[in-house]
Amino acid sequence: MTDDSYGYDEWTDRQQRTTVPVDDHDLEVAYYEDGADEGDPVVFLHGIPTNSYLFKDVVDPIAEERRVIAPDMVGYGNSAQRDSFDRSIRAQEQVVRGLLDDLGIDRFSFVGHDLGGGVGLRLAARTPDRVGELVLSNSIAYDSWPIQTITDLGLPETARETSVDELQGMLDGLLRDTLYGDDPDEAFVEGIKAPWGTEEGVTSLVRAAAATNTNHTTEIDPSGITADTFLLWGAEDEFQAIEWAERLEKDVDSAELVGLDEANHWVLADRPDAYADHLSEFLLSE
Repeated sequence: MTDDSYGYDEWTDRQQRTTVPVDDHDLEVAYYEDGADEGDPVVFLHGIPTNSYLFKDVVDPIAEERRVIAPDMVGYGNSAQRDSFDRSIRAQEQVVRGLLDDLGIDRFSFVGHDLGGGVGLRLAARTPDRVGELVLSNSIAYDSWPIQTITDLGLPETARETSVDELQGMLDGLLRDTLYGDDPDEAFVEGIKAPWGTEEGVTSLVRAAAATNTNHTTEIDPSGITADTFLLWGAEDEFQAIEWAERLEKDVDSAELVGLDEANHWVLADRPDAYADHLSEFLLSE
């Protein structure tokens, strides 16, 4: 892990907030922003059950040369968690576009992990003029999702019957069991669990799990993506296997795949230094 890694409280203290319209709702969006004001900004988007803190160890090298924007998806982190709005990746796509419009950003690069990668696929396929570079890491694609753990979590009775302590224990076990090696990044584990530590958080995570809709990626044709595409994958992922990345590499003309050994689904926590080096080489090279 890098020596200058942020603690979760420090990360959230640096977040800004705005309101983005999604369907018939005005939803608060928390986002981390840093970096130079040169070139196209780089948007980082996490998946389930994480938040923007996922990128704590990899944003600084990018921010030395480019503007960095890392939102919490709605329903996640410090963004709106109240009930009664859509948390699907279709809705998250609207949130990203709305946030960037609010910030006056037209063209950008995009880095997505897990569900965030699914949002990136939609943006790159549906608004190709806006996405210049696309990085997908252990991303959902095609019909690779939802996995059984998330399907079970999304059952309505889970929200009614699961206590805060029970959810925290489930998340702790999930993360510790799937981080690579015997010495997990404790800051990562605690930072990912933190936003779900209330009854509202329990309901919000269940609603987010229920919103995982395979149709939102199967309707996308990756062969139409024109953005320069980099597939930076934890090679030992048990949730989104590297075979999905190999399929994307075949379907997207410009795609290049790099698999990182000794990395599971949480590749940014398992191999932060290697991940940051590869990402910088792709996004910052002339």
